Amino acid sequence: MNELKTKAIENLDMKMEGMDADSIRYMVLKNARSFKASWLGLGQALYTVWKDKLYKNWGYQKFESYTSKEIGIKKPTALKLLRSYYFLEREEPGYLKAGAKDDKEAASIPTLDAVDTLRLASKKKVIDREDYAGIRKKVLEDGMDAREVKRDLTQLIRQREELEPDEARRKRREALIKRYITTLKSLREEIKVSKMLPAQIVNDINKLLGRLEAGIDR
Repeated sequence: MNELKTKAIENLDMKMEGMDADSIRYMVLKNARSFKASWLGLGQALYTVWKDKLYKNWGYQKFESYTSKEIGIKKPTALKLLRSYYFLEREEPGYLKAGAKDDKEAASIPTLDAVDTLRLASKKKVIDREDYAGIRKKVLEDGMDAREVKRDLTQLIRQREELEPDEARRKRREALIKRYITTLKSLREEIKVSKMLPAQIVNDINKLLGRLEAGIDR
């Protein structure tokens, strides 16, 4: 494991040689090198690269190609970095400013997974403001481990769903109907393109889609 990590760092060092130390490209590589110590800097730099499509200036057509080939970060991790940093920038700008002002040590920065869990929690309809404030404190102030945050969040969601079983059932039903709708729309398009089945089948699918879509609003 140490050998792989060393090779990855050496690879980044080689790429940084000869680059302008003040360029955004160099800064991203530098932050990638210290990713284990602090993901916030890398998240911020990658967000700038993604937003302004700077990777195209460096010979990459896609963002994921740039992150995987130049930085050595796979697409899921790159997306998690982008989403988690943007979440903090949008929802917790005061936290980011305080962190920059105080020059926080890496050990005091919440982990990427913990912030990503907080981001996902903010989208849960069963989580109210008071619930979110509690989770936020655990992540941003107490530095709780991601596994513990996920455990507490799962328990909290179960408690809320037990208090509102009808709402939980409604959401499950709605999610199932939406999956059916997506599948039927895909099937309809395949039938249209292939022209292997009668047009009446497409009409029947459209009628069924109308009934399913109406069912979501009930």
